[in-house]
Amino acid sequence: MVRVDHPVAIITGASRGIGAAIALLLARHKYKICVNYNKNQLAAQDIVRQIEEIGGAAIAVQADVAVEEQIVRMFSIVDQKLGQINALVNNAGILFPQTSVEHLTAARINQILQTNVTGTFICCREAIKRMTYKNGGAGGSIVNISSRAAVLGSPHEYVDYAASKGAIDTITTGLALELADQGIRVNAVRPGIIYTEMHASGGEADRVERLKSKIPMQRGGYPNEVAEAVYWLLSEKASFTTGSFIDVAGGR
Repeated sequence: MVRVDHPVAIITGASRGIGAAIALLLARHKYKICVNYNKNQLAAQDIVRQIEEIGGAAIAVQADVAVEEQIVRMFSIVDQKLGQINALVNNAGILFPQTSVEHLTAARINQILQTNVTGTFICCREAIKRMTYKNGGAGGSIVNISSRAAVLGSPHEYVDYAASKGAIDTITTGLALELADQGIRVNAVRPGIIYTEMHASGGEADRVERLKSKIPMQRGGYPNEVAEAVYWLLSEKASFTTGSFIDVAGGR
């Protein structure tokens, strides 16, 4: 991978939570940032504003990662406005209110898979077209945001979400091997129970407080702690690391 002074990073789902923390941290390390969002334009623009206030460069780009055409458009916008992509963080993901498997519907399962799995595949595809040596690229790095749910299964709550993150783990392993000789490293971070707004989407905004006593470190995690792991994997400090997973979960 060729060293770039101001690398370009696309971060999906970067208007809040873990994605926003990643965007801000990478900007502090001189990355030019594409802040992807689906619906919350004001939140995305606020992240861009914060990046610009610290002297960074960023754009907010709307794209629903469940829609292939919107992903393709986002990458084209980044080509035009920021330049050659060097890093992709597949952070965007959805879940629905807690339920057991017996109450799942095909519509719910398919919507989660379309966003969390298919969206990740298509984002990777577009990055590969731009970053691989054989396509004239300079290499780069992909970090997928998985979840400890992929390992633990999330019974009685989010087995469908957990299964989608299990797929992310498999994508990470397979893609790392596929791209190892093309200058692209592919790794994943598996957050545990983190203080984010996502728990409200699952119907329990205070979920971290309920479960933190089960975590060996006796607390929930914070988005910036996940962001630091992502930054390390993207950086040259992890230059011989691919197909690897970092659990940011307090020991659980």
